[in-house]
Amino acid sequence: MKVTVLGAGSSAGTPVIGCECSVCQTRLPKNVRTRASCHILDEATSIVIDTGPDFRSQALRENLKHLDAVLYTHPHADHLNGIDDLRAFCFRQKAAIPLYGNAFTIENIQTRFDYTLFPPTEHWERPVLTANSVDVPFDVNQTIVVPIPLLHGKWPILGYRIKNVAWLTDVSTIPETSFELLSGLDVLFLDCLRFKPHYTHLSLDEAVSLSQKIGAKQTYLIHMTHEIDAVAHANLLPEAVAFAFDGMQVTV
Repeated sequence: MKVTVLGAGSSAGTPVIGCECSVCQTRLPKNVRTRASCHILDEATSIVIDTGPDFRSQALRENLKHLDAVLYTHPHADHLNGIDDLRAFCFRQKAAIPLYGNAFTIENIQTRFDYTLFPPTEHWERPVLTANSVDVPFDVNQTIVVPIPLLHGKWPILGYRIKNVAWLTDVSTIPETSFELLSGLDVLFLDCLRFKPHYTHLSLDEAVSLSQKIGAKQTYLIHMTHEIDAVAHANLLPEAVAFAFDGMQVTV
């Protein structure tokens, strides 16, 4: 199984528009971050987690040509508003693409992007998607996906585990009952917004602490603002914890 980090950035991306900080101005490759998303290829099964506003450029950069499913963590714009760019895959595949999320997220998609759930026309000029509310493990072409209940402030959201890899973005709290779903991980991708605490995200210290509690063999930090310098601050991280970056590929 191969995981590609499509984006490791927060809602504003890095560099931030108009910002003159050193991270935004120097634009080192590991500090150029689009909105958080990933692609998982499990043998022949192709899955994306979240489609933010950078999804089109991410898909072009990684030469994505086929999708079997999209998993949504929650309906904030930086994770959902690239949904219209799924139409290119529907057009190529001449098939509807299933979406998965919790009831809260699926209801949001049905309200805001209802046109994506209509039947196809002969032209396939729109995204053609099917919405599936999930709260228990399900399979995509025999790849088992385990939803992980999380809290993003007061919002109930989902992380996802596929085999021994988990993607947990936009986390402020991991319920105790979810930790058992995260045991025995090889790779954990974990939210890490900035240095200071935030009421809907993990800070750097909180992310490191949770990574040690979960105990994955390797943890990569994601959804970072421009406060995080992935090069200069790398020495602040303990062993087996590192900053993710756009385009990073991990084979499990």
